[in-house]
Amino acid sequence: MFNPPLYLKNRHIQTLFATLFKKKELLEFEKETFWLSDGDFIEPFWYKKDLSKPVVVILHGLGGSYRSPYISSLVQNLAKNGYSPVVMHFRGCGDKPNNSARSYHSGDTQDLREFLQSLHVNQKKLYAIGFSLGANVLLKYLGEEKEHSLVSKAVAISTPFKLDICANEINKGFSKIYQTYLLDTLKPLLERKASQFDVGVTKQQIQKIKTFWEFDELYTAPIHGFKNAKEYYKKSSSFYFLQDIQKPTLIIHAKDDPFMSEKVLPKEKDLSKYIQFELYDHGGHVGFVEGSFFQPVFWVDKRAVRFLKEE
Repeated sequence: MFNPPLYLKNRHIQTLFATLFKKKELLEFEKETFWLSDGDFIEPFWYKKDLSKPVVVILHGLGGSYRSPYISSLVQNLAKNGYSPVVMHFRGCGDKPNNSARSYHSGDTQDLREFLQSLHVNQKKLYAIGFSLGANVLLKYLGEEKEHSLVSKAVAISTPFKLDICANEINKGFSKIYQTYLLDTLKPLLERKASQFDVGVTKQQIQKIKTFWEFDELYTAPIHGFKNAKEYYKKSSSFYFLQDIQKPTLIIHAKDDPFMSEKVLPKEKDLSKYIQFELYDHGGHVGFVEGSFFQPVFWVDKRAVRFLKEE
């Protein structure tokens, strides 16, 4: 059970704690380039790579990477417990920009599928852990593949189950701060891409973007083949794939997640029998911090490892 001390029961403290206070550890990763079937590439970063051990593929959130504060303690925890962790960066999220006009999005499962297929050749025990956008991608993949999923066990943390509702909620009140922060990291990357490729958006249009609806309407949806943002959100939301999941899956979520509201939450009838859904009153977005201020414990790392070890 996750039960943080009183001073950590605020949703924004939970969400921001790791970013503001977590010690930045410079871990040594083995960096690879994985070429995709369409000629583009992604960058998997391995921590203490050992394919004789079960591999755990980690999927980061929007704008995330191996530098994200929730990555370092997780990969160390996994390595200590006999796993070989690899951070699968989405296109352009590693050290190098990808080489096409398109990027990645919340429902893009094909790159994950190809990477898993390559891993499965040498290691049949494949697990996966996804955060936020990465959790949505992971759950959607599991639902698409059903019993054919190459992931034997999965953990999804702070999933934006219904993307349209999340895009609305993050545009309200204090949560706008998170929207502004994320857009401020995405817009320069899109400007750089627009200077290299015809992405259908001008620099002036990019600079005027204020919401995720605008960003996804102008760029994400059309560049990835959707009619508009509404269709992109509908077809990419993991909520509609949950009933089809046929591999053991742990979903960890907080009621006070400031990126979304309880309107996104699945009910028991929406979940397959393979899903274990843990909903906590507190935890924020990709937070789940307990312990003391000077000795914080990132509870979700321990919970994920425990789930993977369960028979």
